[in-house]
Amino acid sequence: MIRILHTADWHLGQTFFGYDRTIEHEHFLNWLTEEIKTKEADVLIIAGDVFDVANPSAASQRMFYRFVRRVTNENPHLQIITIAGNHDSASRLEAPLPLLQEMNTYVKGVIKKQEGVIDYDDLIVELKNRSGEVEALCLTVPFLRQGDYPAVETEGGNTYTEGVKAFYKELTTLALEQKREGQALVAVGHLQATGSEIAEKDHSERTIIGGLEAVSPEAFSSSIAYTALGHIHKAQRVSGRECIRYAGSPLSMSFAEKYYKHGVVLITLQDGELNSIEKLAYEPLVTLLSVPSDKPESSVQVIEQLHALPEYKENEQAPYLEVKVLLTEPEPLLRRQIEDSLAGKHARLARIVSVYKQSDGHAMEEEVLTVGLQEMNPLQIAKQTFEKMYLTEMPDELLELFQEATLSLYNEK
Repeated sequence: MIRILHTADWHLGQTFFGYDRTIEHEHFLNWLTEEIKTKEADVLIIAGDVFDVANPSAASQRMFYRFVRRVTNENPHLQIITIAGNHDSASRLEAPLPLLQEMNTYVKGVIKKQEGVIDYDDLIVELKNRSGEVEALCLTVPFLRQGDYPAVETEGGNTYTEGVKAFYKELTTLALEQKREGQALVAVGHLQATGSEIAEKDHSERTIIGGLEAVSPEAFSSSIAYTALGHIHKAQRVSGRECIRYAGSPLSMSFAEKYYKHGVVLITLQDGELNSIEKLAYEPLVTLLSVPSDKPESSVQVIEQLHALPEYKENEQAPYLEVKVLLTEPEPLLRRQIEDSLAGKHARLARIVSVYKQSDGHAMEEEVLTVGLQEMNPLQIAKQTFEKMYLTEMPDELLELFQEATLSLYNEK
């Protein structure tokens, strides 16, 4: 029997509307360290986006490598499998690999090739139980960029999604040839699967709108006992298949993720089969708060609600606050009134969302962000700019061209 913990999308080094999240990430890593010990995990899978940016700070890297050293010292049998996500630099993540391998840690970021041929063998890692027996073969596939996957011919299809499917098919075929009786296959990936759910206004995952990069869950063969995915921050099954899951992010990356349930997934394999799946819930150190909790209200009503917030609590982490105001016209003193209302309150102002009521009865939302456009993806920025300049929605033909151009650049990173 072998126990595997599946986690993903840590985004170490992320700031939340200008607020440093180091303490929050350390709280999660301490919790995870205890879970590894308590659940007697044999393998820890980190399915991409270890860091928030491709060039993480020295402090963020130190946090990660100290965690690896700590958990492997405390659990000498533990294997750690890490793949690069779209936020990670594949080569940077692999750089300290010789040192990490001494700590039983495997990192896969770069797709190696021999004379132009993909080295699939390099992506197959043996997973061992506490007795040192190989219980599973792990297909460790990092986020695939243009040129990583095999060339495929499609008639009007999507070369990216078809290429990714072909990649997993060839890798699975090779793994099945190597697999022995009583061993299972486990796949790891960082991608957007068709049928996965994200919040409508969640910009933090930076997916390409229109689903141009969405990969069908059919890419994962039924011979794979469990598929551990990263990239989508909401913990979920994919298309109702219990054995294909996103672990979700340990922290909410935006207010759109305010109600997400966080944690990791514990998988047990026995005799080459999936024995059990359990979600281990994690409660983040800092919560997210919206005022009002539902739809925007007038500035008078909002100010009243802010005055009613609890007073500052010295020994507790204050929640991040989103304020949503319904306006009929600009109110220049609104920010000052909000800040004055929050004096001495147990909350940290993260952003103000102003929603303007239009003459036709519709509402137009304008977000005042502390860190500008960091949450928005390129298409959303382009659409917003087009609408402001031409007072009309961006045409479908232009949307399609922009999506194709963005996807091309996205895969070349």
